[in-house]
Amino acid sequence: MQSSATLSLSQSAAASTIPKSNYTVNHSLPFSPSKPINLRFCGLRREAFLGFSSLSRSQPPQSKIRSDKINSPISASLSDNGSAPKSFDYDLVIIGAGVGGHGAALHAVEKGLKTAIIEGDVIGGTCVNRGCVPSKALLAVSGRMRDLQNEHHMKALGLQVAAAGYDRQGVADHANNLATKIRNNLTNSMKALGVDILTGVGSILGPHKVQYGKLDSPGNIVTAKDIIIATGSVPFVPKGIEVDGKTVITSDHALKLESVPDWIAIVGSGYIGLEFSDVYTALGSEVTFIEALDQLMPGFDPEIGKLAQRVLINPRKIDYHTGVFATKITPAKNGKPVTIELIDAKTKEPKDTLEVDAALIATGRAPFTDGLGLDSVHVERKRGFVPVDERMRVLDFKGDPVPHLYCIGDANGKMMLAHAASAQGISVVEQLTGRDHVLNHLSIPAACFTHPEISMVGLTEPQAREKAEKEGFEVSVAKTSFKANTKALAENEGEGIAKLIYRPDNGEILGVHIFGLHAADLIHEASNAIALGTRIQDIKLAVHAHPTLSEVIDELFKSAKVKAHASGPIVNEPVAV
Repeated sequence: MQSSATLSLSQSAAASTIPKSNYTVNHSLPFSPSKPINLRFCGLRREAFLGFSSLSRSQPPQSKIRSDKINSPISASLSDNGSAPKSFDYDLVIIGAGVGGHGAALHAVEKGLKTAIIEGDVIGGTCVNRGCVPSKALLAVSGRMRDLQNEHHMKALGLQVAAAGYDRQGVADHANNLATKIRNNLTNSMKALGVDILTGVGSILGPHKVQYGKLDSPGNIVTAKDIIIATGSVPFVPKGIEVDGKTVITSDHALKLESVPDWIAIVGSGYIGLEFSDVYTALGSEVTFIEALDQLMPGFDPEIGKLAQRVLINPRKIDYHTGVFATKITPAKNGKPVTIELIDAKTKEPKDTLEVDAALIATGRAPFTDGLGLDSVHVERKRGFVPVDERMRVLDFKGDPVPHLYCIGDANGKMMLAHAASAQGISVVEQLTGRDHVLNHLSIPAACFTHPEISMVGLTEPQAREKAEKEGFEVSVAKTSFKANTKALAENEGEGIAKLIYRPDNGEILGVHIFGLHAADLIHEASNAIALGTRIQDIKLAVHAHPTLSEVIDELFKSAKVKAHASGPIVNEPVAV
């Protein structure tokens, strides 16, 4: 689901994380327990949804690469793909055609760069094929099922609905068909704009040189003035967990919806786990959360997390175990159920053994960076992530930038969101074409597409107060309720709040958190304000249509109390894409 996000900031003032699952198994894992890895969100450019003509052939989301296509570039039909310098085949080569690579490629062509993109699996990467796109299709079904099953809600609107049912295969087909459509549109958008698509696994042979082709074969070699790594991530499965793809599954398997178990355990209560709990309970499953930390949803703003638990967890067929590790999970075999052995997260003493019908491992994402040939340019990965600076330049083992080599998206671990990957790619292209640009990651929003939704941008309240204590400024908090919003009440969806964390001395927005109807759509006014350095005292003057949900944000900003002497734009953060 693409759903969790990790934020790693180079600036000390912004050392914080976006909400995520905090499950880890032990300290021998290749990833730091204090910095869990998480599933990203979608950030498709509009070209993915345009009506480009369909491809003559399309591959299923996880199909193997055909050997007869491995070394065959799909040449662009247009001539506007720039003209590379005579000493290189391309101005820019991108390894990985997920959302990040796609965004970078399209922006590069717009800027006149001759561009190629290398993909060894399928166009669209995790987000389109095994993440945010198919998961939103499943969540669309779960949202409608919840409405139809809520007799009180229907009666309040004057509606009478017979018992709601669903066709599992029809639901699965809806998710798969959406992924196929978006994948084809992404492919056609790049072809139409003149991006060369090179099929195969890419690796770096040295400065300006990339090899692509079938694994364990010489392949083809292309040269480029600049190279971007955009290889994404894969599901992270802790040690001791045996995944069979049927009864013990990752999000990759769950999105196929091959079954709806009566009772499923979800290991990890971050974005991935929360969204799947929404889907499974709407379709009739009972859910048990297994969370390593002492509370569910540990990375969210605490106040938002408590309200979300009261609405999304407590009334539903969900129970949970917190402060425990699942040290061993065995798939169902020979008529026996899935068994899960739990230990206390602190004492490591045995705690319990669960027997369930299925288990979903929602413990986040790991960078997919093996086999990139980074040793040829003296780069050492850190827990699998490619080290980069604030301009996405890859750093060598000495910490110096490797000339003409960049890394974006999940592979660098700065912020594991698909739209963050795209923004990073666009930022790199801006630099390549003459504009120095640094992306402000604190302005990038994130969302969890439960019913109701959760969204956020910037710092949580504890993070903001910690920063304020170090830097010596005051923090204030303003809140508004969906219960006071006419549109929300018309929809009979008044459950929810919006929360603003800000500096009363100068009107700087430090963070905004929303839980309620269409929260994922409402967050962008706040994220854009942070990106542009807009002061609260200025955004208060903005006009919002009535009656709309946007008035929740309008009232939120209007309720903030900024000191009269505050003036001037906020300029202490770089402007975001």
